[in-house]
Amino acid sequence: MLFNSQLFLFAFLPVVLAAYYACGTARQARLLVLVIASLTFYASWNWHYVPLLVGLTLLNWLLSNAYGRSGRKAWLTAGVVANLATLCVFKYANFLATNIDALFGRVHTPWPILLPLGISFFVFQKIAYLVDLRRGGWRIHGLLEFFAFVTFFPQLIAGPIVRHTEIVPQFDRVRPTETPMQDIARGLALFTVGLAKKAGLADSIAVNPDALFALAATGQPLGLAGGWAASFCYTLQIYLDFSGYSDMAIGLALMFGLKLPFNFNAPYNAASLRDFWHRWHMTLSRFLRDYVYIPLGGNRCGEGRQMLNLAATMLLGGLWHGAAWTFVAWGGLHGVGLAVNHLWQRAGGRLPGFAGWLLTLLFVIAGWVLFRAPDFHTAWHMLGAMAGLQGIGHVHVRNAGIVALAAACVFIGPASQAAMLDRLQPRWWLAVPIGAALAFLVILVGGGIPSEFIYFQF
Repeated sequence: MLFNSQLFLFAFLPVVLAAYYACGTARQARLLVLVIASLTFYASWNWHYVPLLVGLTLLNWLLSNAYGRSGRKAWLTAGVVANLATLCVFKYANFLATNIDALFGRVHTPWPILLPLGISFFVFQKIAYLVDLRRGGWRIHGLLEFFAFVTFFPQLIAGPIVRHTEIVPQFDRVRPTETPMQDIARGLALFTVGLAKKAGLADSIAVNPDALFALAATGQPLGLAGGWAASFCYTLQIYLDFSGYSDMAIGLALMFGLKLPFNFNAPYNAASLRDFWHRWHMTLSRFLRDYVYIPLGGNRCGEGRQMLNLAATMLLGGLWHGAAWTFVAWGGLHGVGLAVNHLWQRAGGRLPGFAGWLLTLLFVIAGWVLFRAPDFHTAWHMLGAMAGLQGIGHVHVRNAGIVALAAACVFIGPASQAAMLDRLQPRWWLAVPIGAALAFLVILVGGGIPSEFIYFQF
């Protein structure tokens, strides 16, 4: 069951909202509704992995309580190890075995391990909780509120990566018995924007990079035109797809009166790579900063060590995205880019605004080629085409009008999360265009199986 499916929009969401608000001010009942709904949502994908989600959540809660009773941080360390081990088994076991076997000249037969949906996201949330407890100052949460925090369905599959300090205190707020229509109105407006990004733009654009990257994988020449069309369209697609999911997740949470952190802030308008990572997947960026970069020493150990810390952090960030060397290379590329960016700024280097923006955008686009390509052969072939090594060529861009509209929205339009939640004032007359847009998008999605979000694979 996906956010962009009619089953979710017409059955699951209305029933859960009605049950949630029917509980009134009964806090425990509201949390129980959220937990049951979230587990049902997760089970609709593959119920076989519900015991894993429940078991890992329960284990983390038990270990945190053992720490609370004894004060021994070894319980928290054990929890972090258990979370990382779970992630390694399900996400990296075949990758590690393949590379080990290759060192000895053997061919690895992949084990039949299916990647549980959203495992990278909910594992990171648990690790952050345990590390925060280890650092001191945070209280041990009750079982029901901890389950509600971890499994909350809007952010369960692909984030934002939410800290317990951001959402658990909101559970304590006494809700009025009347339906908070302003929260629902704002949430529905942002959800509609996210659905438009995904179903109206990203899915229509996807036909171009899908076809062109498939040609590159077979070694067919794309030419300069084909290479740039593929990479530029994918640059638009991945942003609209992922930020669309984040818009929908944040909007859904607001319908329940809960505020999730923003995840995107017009990243393609960044004038430096450092600025880009302050705007792109913001909750992952801060997780890597607070739980990887700073513990490694951050910028406290000298310039050389800082550059190594940046590179190591981004390499791990790349590996987090997927068990493939192309993701590691993508992370390493950004690590080197961030190191150069820091050194340049520290030396007093400055670029005119337009030049800084263009250089950053070109770097990001080239990086997305590594991110999207299934292997290095495809990536090098695509980058060679972009460099003009295969001639000029020509390409027919499908849905060119939508590509142009998407580019205008991405580069000219405001950041949707801030615009809809901070600036939009609910008015009765806005219900007409928002309702019409939602109805059109629901018809566009149709009754079939909608396309998954890109970040579901991570």
